Amino acid sequence: MRAQVGVIGGSGLYQLQGLKQAKAVRVKTPFGKPSGPIVLGSLDGVSCAFVPRHGPGHVLLPGEINVRANIWALKSLGVDRVIAVAAVGSLKEELAPKHFVFPDQFVDRTKGRTSTFFGGGIVAHTAFDQPVCSAQTDILHGAAKGADILAHRGGVYVCMEGPLFSTKAESEFHRRNGWDVIGMTALTEAKLAREAELCYSLIALVTDYDCWKTGEEVSSSQVVATLNANIANVQRLLEKSLAAAAARPRQCRCGHALAGALVTAPDAMNKKTRARLKLLIGKYL
Repeated sequence: MRAQVGVIGGSGLYQLQGLKQAKAVRVKTPFGKPSGPIVLGSLDGVSCAFVPRHGPGHVLLPGEINVRANIWALKSLGVDRVIAVAAVGSLKEELAPKHFVFPDQFVDRTKGRTSTFFGGGIVAHTAFDQPVCSAQTDILHGAAKGADILAHRGGVYVCMEGPLFSTKAESEFHRRNGWDVIGMTALTEAKLAREAELCYSLIALVTDYDCWKTGEEVSSSQVVATLNANIANVQRLLEKSLAAAAARPRQCRCGHALAGALVTAPDAMNKKTRARLKLLIGKYL
């Protein structure tokens, strides 16, 4: 079974409601095991592949997620568009808990995460100035507004290492830089999705004010409670947007992101790495 749209579920979103003919499959990748079985099925007539980012039962820390395997698995199943859902803390007063944010920029403050498929004898430098698919994100934002969900288009997502939340000094530093929301997972996904030439969009669910707002400091119980109250809105948004996202012609840059990015001469490429990356680079060789 093949899929067109991949959905990555974050904290609180561990399954897709209304998925018809659902079937869990285990996908082998050159980079190890994905977070869990990929669930294939149909939602609103669109073939989907769902992966819970933190694994069934939420067992993976942000830094333990095998993002390369997750993105590779989706690509190998035919996915060319990815919609990710993630909990975030707000760094601005107007981005209140329960609001949705559709970031269009990222800042990386993680430490040593593997965020490329390349290396091992093949070098590629992929453009990442616009890290999300703008056309796909426009569809999601429009659907959110149409469903009367409090939603904000654009903004900077700063990705921290975790798993601990920010110190107050860090939170104030992030605010002084003008960044909008903070999370622990999405940036690595966006980087690898770009190398895999997938359209990537993020639905960021605001759960808290990080720890900068006195008296409303973040806690895990607060995050979970806000997420549970908002999951129904996520499901509604996906149901309203998937068909339009799947039908959109891919006239964006995402689908040919590796064109011109490979700098290693074909005859100098490591043969094993070249074979391993055939799914990504085969059409360029």
